[in-house]
Amino acid sequence: MSVPTSPAGPIHRIASIDLIRGGVMILMAIDHVRVYSGLRPGGPTPGIFFTRFVTHFCAPAFVFLAGTSAFFHGRRHAGLPRFLLIRGAWLVLLELTLLRAAWTFNLDFAHYEMAGVIWAIGWCMILMAGLVKLPIAAIGALGVAVIAGHNLIDPHLGELIPALGESRLAGLRKILYLEFFAGPIRFGSDGPTLLVLYSIVPWIGVMAAGFAFGRILMLEPARRNRIGLGLGAIVLFVLRGFNLYGDPRPWGAAAEGSGGSPPMPAWAAFFYVLHIPLIHALALLVSRIRLGEVSPWLFANHPMGNPPPPEGYTWSLPLLYLVWAVAIVMLYYACRWFAGIKARRKDWWLGYL
Repeated sequence: MSVPTSPAGPIHRIASIDLIRGGVMILMAIDHVRVYSGLRPGGPTPGIFFTRFVTHFCAPAFVFLAGTSAFFHGRRHAGLPRFLLIRGAWLVLLELTLLRAAWTFNLDFAHYEMAGVIWAIGWCMILMAGLVKLPIAAIGALGVAVIAGHNLIDPHLGELIPALGESRLAGLRKILYLEFFAGPIRFGSDGPTLLVLYSIVPWIGVMAAGFAFGRILMLEPARRNRIGLGLGAIVLFVLRGFNLYGDPRPWGAAAEGSGGSPPMPAWAAFFYVLHIPLIHALALLVSRIRLGEVSPWLFANHPMGNPPPPEGYTWSLPLLYLVWAVAIVMLYYACRWFAGIKARRKDWWLGYL
């Protein structure tokens, strides 16, 4: 794959970025297998808790590196705003159609729609189409300000929420800004119900910061090391881990089981689109082998609108990891095949996958 250039010469791929992206995709698949295992995300055992805990790194890294990929795409190609607009709209459509059907294996769109991470990335790309016209320093400052400061307005929003009730303005607020799980939005008495898992804010800040991070990656390694990004990340981790800032999290209670780069590689988007129906299909197979039938529960409105699993359905943790390993091996070969197609063909539409 060709690399972006600068006046100082070519920018070579940074292996660590590709490794992080690949690791994020693999970790993400663990939690998506867990959805169909019937195991609760917060427990009841430490093994199940940490299986879910490690996947918390996936969404921030996914959105951040999407911004970095956009930066390098703009270095290599003209028309970055147009590209982001089209790709963003395509991702939103994909979330509401193909991915929604893949999660549920049902077509009851009238009662369940899901705004997941692909929805958030799509809308953030649409917004980035305007932001990329700003100076890179301004984009970075905006991203950091949104990430660092959005929790400061939480108390004021807490006073505003009851006043909004279930009005359309309340629905817009859930789409634009709320906690990780924003709850349902109902469009009329007979309209569809949208479950918002990822609001646009603060994720637009994460993507903007990732975009500006691309400029840092263009620096010489010695100069990058002097910036102290590693030390800063450790400080932020400590602040978050001890609940000194951000949404309060009951880490101790959860542990006790109470519940609760360079341009993107050719395989990344393909992996995401393919892994959900593949994992879902493997869950059907497991159900058939273990129970002698395919459980109707697997056709419920996963991952957030489904009821508890029926008695006797829930998997063991080793079975979860076995299914995950099988899925990763199958996805590896499928992604290699797709990467080969993109390497051989230059059709314009392939650039949006």
